[in-house]
Amino acid sequence: MKTRIKIQTAPFDLGPELEEMSQGAGALATFTGHVRGEDGIETLMLEHYPGMAEREIARHIDDAARRWPLLGVTVIHRVGELKPGERIVLVAVAASHRREAFAACEFLMDHLKTTAAFWKQEQRGTETRWVEAKASDDNAAKRWK
Repeated sequence: MKTRIKIQTAPFDLGPELEEMSQGAGALATFTGHVRGEDGIETLMLEHYPGMAEREIARHIDDAARRWPLLGVTVIHRVGELKPGERIVLVAVAASHRREAFAACEFLMDHLKTTAAFWKQEQRGTETRWVEAKASDDNAAKRWK
């Protein structure tokens, strides 16, 4: 299984990422997250714990590969200062069949939201605040146990 984990400040281009993932796969399921522009958010600052974030993502990819027969996984997560509409994250899963690809993609995103070492700070005008963990995200991840 081909695995790629990238944490970067630069924007990513979906076309080449997805084209490479789809080679030889019967199904490719993806999730792309964007900075929301609602509630007056002007900037989202993302920080991570280098090394730990990548290890946690790799651990969940390994777990997904034990659960479903996967052909490849790519996880790209941006850090730094992002503006509304910019892409934050890509989770792409290649498999022979759609059910496995969809399930693994959802599994990985649920765990990325709850256990990977990323922190978000929102800026609205002169106000900044750290984004709190959501019970709904924790509950989504718990259903995979």
